[in-house]
Amino acid sequence: MRVRLDLLLDCPADAAWEAVHSPAVFQAVSGPITTAESLEPGGFPERWPGGEHRVRLRMLGLLPMGTQVIRLRDETRADGTRIVHDEGGPLSGAMTVVTGWHHQMAIAPNPLSPATRTRFHDTLDVRAGLLTPFAWLGFAVFWRLRGRQIQKLAPGWAAQFGAGSTAGGAG
Repeated sequence: MRVRLDLLLDCPADAAWEAVHSPAVFQAVSGPITTAESLEPGGFPERWPGGEHRVRLRMLGLLPMGTQVIRLRDETRADGTRIVHDEGGPLSGAMTVVTGWHHQMAIAPNPLSPATRTRFHDTLDVRAGLLTPFAWLGFAVFWRLRGRQIQKLAPGWAAQFGAGSTAGGAG
């Protein structure tokens, strides 16, 4: 099943691209419902380097949800849309009911105001066997809250990540 957000963000596309490669942004838009702790030596990097990164997840900072691998790769389409794919998934704990995971964050300048606004499509395809409708419901609620956080934080991304940044992708 698919959970999808289509948002218009108040920031340039380059800043949004850098934001979706930031573990600090990942943590900010996941909380307070979910908290993540890096399981990698040295903890979270400043920018996701692509490849795999293991995390321990907790609900509300207390209830263990298990571990998950974040497996990132970047794609740039012919029309200029840039997409981050996370094709990782749960490794242990309650989240292992999820048997299929593909998270995509697509970023493109808004054609009406390309210098200041960004089209952001945040899509999660999730499978959990017979529990898929229940997993979908939980993720749908989480995604809506996550979307609110993204929209709240996006206006600061130009200053935080540099409005003219054209750094490469995660992998």
